[in-house]
Amino acid sequence: MRILMIGDVVGRTGRDCLRDLLEKIRENYEIDLVIANGENAAGGKGVTRKVADDLFSYGVDILTSGNHVWDNKEIMEFIDQEDRILRPVNYPPDTPGIGYKVLWVKEVPVGIVNVMGKVFISSLDCPFRTLEKVVQELRKTTSNIIIDFHAEATSEKIALGWFLDGKVSAVLGTHTHVQTADERILPKGTAFICDVGMTGPVNGVIGVKKESIIKMFLTQLPTKFEFLQESSCQFNGVVVEIDPSKGTAVNIFRLVDYHEI
Repeated sequence: MRILMIGDVVGRTGRDCLRDLLEKIRENYEIDLVIANGENAAGGKGVTRKVADDLFSYGVDILTSGNHVWDNKEIMEFIDQEDRILRPVNYPPDTPGIGYKVLWVKEVPVGIVNVMGKVFISSLDCPFRTLEKVVQELRKTTSNIIIDFHAEATSEKIALGWFLDGKVSAVLGTHTHVQTADERILPKGTAFICDVGMTGPVNGVIGVKKESIIKMFLTQLPTKFEFLQESSCQFNGVVVEIDPSKGTAVNIFRLVDYHEI
């Protein structure tokens, strides 16, 4: 079974990139399941109903999120009715939406979990202790489990990979918008990468207009982040191949493409 995880989709440029490329990528790499982090998909901040529907129509099966999931208030109107959108599972129990889901792929159950880190990013419940319980529950149904770990610190991401090695199929980092080159399969069969990267504009700073970011660093003053819209886009993702009879990963490789919309 081949699973594609797409790095944080940023704004219209990122959405258009998926519109143009995803169908062919699914076909060329024989992808069975597509997960995309969509928390920056609507103008760089949050996700709307229309944006989510567009991404699903392009071939995304599940949207994960992170610290920007609530940036567009419209999501509060539909997240409880849309189980294809996940918010981090370590939010308090009465938070709207769901943090994990089981999908049937090629007649095999696959669990997808969205969780957020604590270091430099949030004050949510401990992702390690939360996942210990969630994974234990999911393994009653399936050993095929994919984790989107939305976190800032590489140390926290690597530690979680080791913590879950042999218990899940993959721990795939998101959030930094910069693809790392540390993809590997850990000794007990869990695929790992610190960050899947970003699908969005090429000529900015992690999707934001470079001028506003440079100004912030030069002046040390609060600066409005303006998300970049342009015709040049990059696609970042990873493909994880798992043995569905065991829930272990047998291969992981990065995908990088540059495209003119």
